[in-house]
Parts: sequence; structure tokens; C-alpha cells
Amino acid sequence: MSPFIYLDNAATTAVRPEVLSKMLPFFTEKAGNPSSIHAAGREARKAVENARRQVAAALHAEAREIYFTAGGSESDNWAIRCAAAETGKKHVITSAVEHHAVLHSCRVLERDGFRVTYLPVDENGLVSPDDVRRALTDDTALISVMAANNEVGTLEPVREIGRIAREAGVLFHTDAVQATGHLPIDVKAQHIDMLSLSGHKFHGPKGVGALYVRQGVPITSLIEGGAQERGKRAGTENVPGIAAMAAALEDACAHMEENRAKVTALRDKLIAGLSQIPHSALNGDPVNRLPGNVNFCFEGIEGESLLLLLDDAGICASSGSACTSGSLDPSHVLLAIGRPHEVAHGSLRLSLSEWNQPWEIDHILREVPRVVAYLRSMSPVWKDLESGKKQFML
Repeated sequence: MSPFIYLDNAATTAVRPEVLSKMLPFFTEKAGNPSSIHAAGREARKAVENARRQVAAALHAEAREIYFTAGGSESDNWAIRCAAAETGKKHVITSAVEHHAVLHSCRVLERDGFRVTYLPVDENGLVSPDDVRRALTDDTALISVMAANNEVGTLEPVREIGRIAREAGVLFHTDAVQATGHLPIDVKAQHIDMLSLSGHKFHGPKGVGALYVRQGVPITSLIEGGAQERGKRAGTENVPGIAAMAAALEDACAHMEENRAKVTALRDKLIAGLSQIPHSALNGDPVNRLPGNVNFCFEGIEGESLLLLLDDAGICASSGSACTSGSLDPSHVLLAIGRPHEVAHGSLRLSLSEWNQPWEIDHILREVPRVVAYLRSMSPVWKDLESGKKQFML
């Protein structure tokens, strides 16, 4: 019987048992609506406001700057579509490797008459601060560059970009969904005006997130209706999710250094082992990357077949963003860093958490080379590469 090894933590994480215990009472004996004035409602309101303070503390923000949402995608949409519209300007700067929640929000702005600059990245997926500076115009309303890439794990120069934006008087938003709870964040020191995060990326529940909006930044509502979230985000608050997310984030920050050290060691062992497979390549910055991210391309195979066979071997992995897993198109991130279409189709993302164990890495380092060799043995593309009919690219 195959073991069960979960290495898709960039897609979602399991909820910590202690976090679940914080969540459950708000489904039963503490099920009041935070907008109600009776005792049950007041208790729910207290939980929401306590969670707001916890999230703010993790970001070095003020509680009044935190707005709860349904997740990272909503937070991205809200920040980009509503804040940019409030500035009166019509130019937005982002990067070619952003999550689709950012890229699709920018497409909406383009339909509304905005001009969007999609900055290129280098071969490691890094945005150049100099490119950001050169892209600025008098009409620039917003810069949105992610803190860490969800596919290849590269860490972007958020502090430098934030400083450029602040000096130019331009709003700066960062999608920190992959970074929050795993890397230190200080919205003041990093000159961040808006930041998106999502609870299920750091062992909190799905369906809940937050948007940090610096005090004084004008932003209209994305969702209209009630007066929740200080009149900015209508809809009854997800009290169980909010309380659990805040507890998970507080725990992640308290154990960040030890978790990062453990996960980085496992990551580096994986990278070293997978690098021994012929005609393979690590995607993303080899050093300046998320602690738990490993992303490889293997020439001559299809990523989907690789994932299915690894699943048979008890290994849960992905080929890129979980939000685009149904797409047959190669990853826009891999294309942006210069991988050819044929190579980008053969990608594998393994994303770890502190729950993973060394024996699991050993199992993966046995199974991935075996599966890659098996797929290549059946691949006509690989036969053409070996015979010299086609040239190797990796």
C-alpha cells in the first residue's frame, strides 16, 4: 500500500487541530450574528474584533486597517479594481507573473479605460525595481507586485518597490497570499499600502482572508449591501473562519523561524535530489525563494501524466497554480521566465509545510526519477530527443 504524502501546501494546507477547536464553537453555542445587539451577537462581534487585532499584529498594522474577505482572490480584486478607480488616474503597473486574481482584475480595468503595464521578469521570475521606476508616469494610479510567486516561489523585492511607489506618490498593493505566515511582513517598513492574504495558506480554513488597507488610502466597496466591515464590505461576517484564521496566523508567526528552518532543509534536499535527473531544471530563484517551494521542469514528459502517476504512488503534488489546474495551457509564469512551451508542459510543483517529514522526501526522491524515466520510455518526443532529431532544451 502506498503512503499518503501531501506536498501541495501552496494550493491549500490542512487546518491545525487547535485552530479547528477555536472555530467550532462559533457554529454551535456561539453562533450569533456580529451585527446583532444581544449577548450572542456581542460575543460574535468580540471574536471578530479580537481576530482583527491578531491579524493586524502579524502585519505590524493597526486593527482599523484590516478588512475581512472571503479569501485572497476577493482581496486582490477589491484592492486593484476599487482603489485604482478612486485615484482619478488611469495607469496601473503589475508584473507578468502575478496570480490570475491580479491579472484578471487588471483586464477588467483595461475594459474600463485603464492602461496596464505588465512588467517582464528575469529568468528567475524576479521583477526589477528599475523597471518599475521606468514604467511610472504622471498618470500611474497603482503598482501591484506579489510578495512571493505562487508557482515558482521567487521572492519579489517588495520593500524596494514599495519605496519607489511611496516616493512617487503612487499606491502599492502586494498579493502576499503565499508569503503571509511563512515570511516576516511589516507593512510600514515595506511601504505597503494594501496587502492581500488568505487563511488556508497557513493552516487556517478555506473561504476566509483579509485585505490590509493603510489608513488614509481611499477605497470603495466591491460588494454592496449591509454595513459590515465599517461599511466597506457587505455580508454577514464568517465568524468561525475569521476566528480560526487569526488563530492560525498568530501560531504561524510565533513558530515562523523554526518552521522556516525545518522546511528550508527539506526543500534543499528535494532540490538537490531532483537536480540529478537528466534534462531537468529548477524554476524560480535558487536561493531567494519561499521556504517550502520546489518547482521543476522535466523535458520530454507531460506534467499531467507525471501528477497522475505520482498520485498512484501516494504523492499529492501539482504542476502549477491550483486555480488554473483545469487549463491545458502551459503556465504563464514558466513562459514569462523563458521556458519553451514544450518544456513548460512538463512541470512539477512540490510545496512543503512543517508537517512534512524527512522520510517523505526520501520516498519522493525514489518515486519522481522512476516515474520520469517511465514516462520518457513511452514518449515519442523523448525518442526524437535521444536520437538527435530534436535538440534538447534543458
